[in-house]
Amino acid sequence: MVIIEAAGKSRALLRFPRNVLMTKILMVCMSNICRSPMAQAVTLQMINQAGLSRVVQVDSAGTHAGRIKSKPDPRAQTVLTARGYAIGKTRSRQVTERDFDHYDLIMAMDEGNLSQLMRLCPSTSAHKVRLFLSFANLLNDSEVPDPYYGGAPGFERVLDLCEAGAGGLIRHLQAELRNP
Repeated sequence: MVIIEAAGKSRALLRFPRNVLMTKILMVCMSNICRSPMAQAVTLQMINQAGLSRVVQVDSAGTHAGRIKSKPDPRAQTVLTARGYAIGKTRSRQVTERDFDHYDLIMAMDEGNLSQLMRLCPSTSAHKVRLFLSFANLLNDSEVPDPYYGGAPGFERVLDLCEAGAGGLIRHLQAELRNP
C-alpha cells in the first residue's frame, strides 16, 4: 500500500493482487438504485474505453434490503442516457457475506455505507473496503451524496462525482497494470 497526500487528505493506494486473472470491483450505496448503479455504468464504460474489460469486472449492490430487485431510479437512467452511458444494472441486490471474499475492492458511496460495510465485513477483508471518491484525488468531496429525495440537479452532481471517482480508479488500475 502506498500513501499519497492530495487536497490535504492522506489516501492509501491499493495494490491489487496480480496473481488473479480478473480484478473484481463492487460499488455500494444504500438501496442500489441510484448511486452505485450510476458508478457501475460510468466505471464500466471507462474500463471499456481504457481497454481493461478483460481484466476488470464491476458490479453494484446495496447495504439495505428495502428495494431488492428494483430497476435503477428513472432519474438515474435519464442522466446516464443523456451523457451516453449504457444502463448495465437491471435489478438491485443487497450486499452479501460472499461479496467480501469474491470482490477485490468494495467501494462505498458515503460514510454511512462504509460504516455498514465495515460492520458486515470479516476482518480479513477490511482492506478491500473504501470510499469510491478516495480515487478522485482532485476533489474536496469524500462522499457521493444520495440524490433520491431531490431532483435532476442532484443526479447530475452524482454523475459528475462518479465520473471523477471512476476516472481516478481507472488511472490507478492502469498504473497497477504497468507496475505490478
